[in-house]
Amino acid sequence: MSTDLFQNYEGHGDLLTELKDRIRSAQVKAALAVNRELVLLYWSIGRDILERQQLQGWGAKVLQQLSKDLRRSFPSMKGLSFRNLNYMRMLARAWSDESIVQQLVAQIPWGHNIRLLEKVKDPAERRWYLQACIKHGWSRDIMMMQIETGLYRREGQAITNFERTLPAHQSDLAQQTIKDPYCFRFLMLDGDSRERETEQALVNHLQKFLVELGIGFAFLGRQQRIEVGGDEFFIDLLFYHVKLHAYVVVELKATDFKPEYAGQLNFYVTAINEMLCTPEDHPTIGLLLCRGKNRLVAEWSLKGIDNPIGVSEYELTEALPDDLKGKLPSIEQLESELDH
Repeated sequence: MSTDLFQNYEGHGDLLTELKDRIRSAQVKAALAVNRELVLLYWSIGRDILERQQLQGWGAKVLQQLSKDLRRSFPSMKGLSFRNLNYMRMLARAWSDESIVQQLVAQIPWGHNIRLLEKVKDPAERRWYLQACIKHGWSRDIMMMQIETGLYRREGQAITNFERTLPAHQSDLAQQTIKDPYCFRFLMLDGDSRERETEQALVNHLQKFLVELGIGFAFLGRQQRIEVGGDEFFIDLLFYHVKLHAYVVVELKATDFKPEYAGQLNFYVTAINEMLCTPEDHPTIGLLLCRGKNRLVAEWSLKGIDNPIGVSEYELTEALPDDLKGKLPSIEQLESELDH
């Protein structure tokens, strides 16, 4: 039966769509199942190699010969190189508990596992990235970006008043949503850039900005105009968080934190609650992003505020290693050299 003839039958479109979705779902499940079995196989090979090395003193030459023999026996199978056998051994050493391998490690692709083994040495940190990768479905590039910017040490570290201003379940989720510091190094701006320049650059790089903010943020607008009592105000950035079911007001400051910044943001949060929120929305959250902050000043500034607000720093450039600080010429020195 031709496709054109089939299209004349009532309901063919719905059935075709349903079958396509079912086939795609099966393809995804099959790919995941194949990956799971592959990782479990690699782990078991690595475990056996470790045992032989410990009991019989196997060295690199034995492993190289094992690789040659395996590739000779399975010429069409990839992944049996000497280098990959070493990764299998590293995997078995990093994850000795088979139940963890089955429940977590085998849920992400082999390439992800290799990068985790190479880049993250601390077991607790490695497990955290593994779980986050499964939860959020990170691609390998996104996972590497999160590792390189130290998300493990930044998530949930902002100064907030969430515990006092939000219900317990909402407070915990909101706290884990906010980072400190935020890394905007992808903007390629210097430390002297003004608020509007940084704000415009973030909007121009919106996809990377949303990745840094984290899962759940939906961008609503920049310089969002609100009118209160006949006066006009503009909110730097406005988002809606689909997991928190709440608006998020973001104010960007090119200086260190000042107490008056918290008061300004508190006013904006109140305005959004009054003007945009529906009964289905949770309380609006404010996020103040500054170049730096005195923790005690920030904590005291939030104590008298009833709206949920967080204060975080943001970085535009990579910090210099300690051994280079003071050894590179300043901007003034470079300009002086150019003038001569």
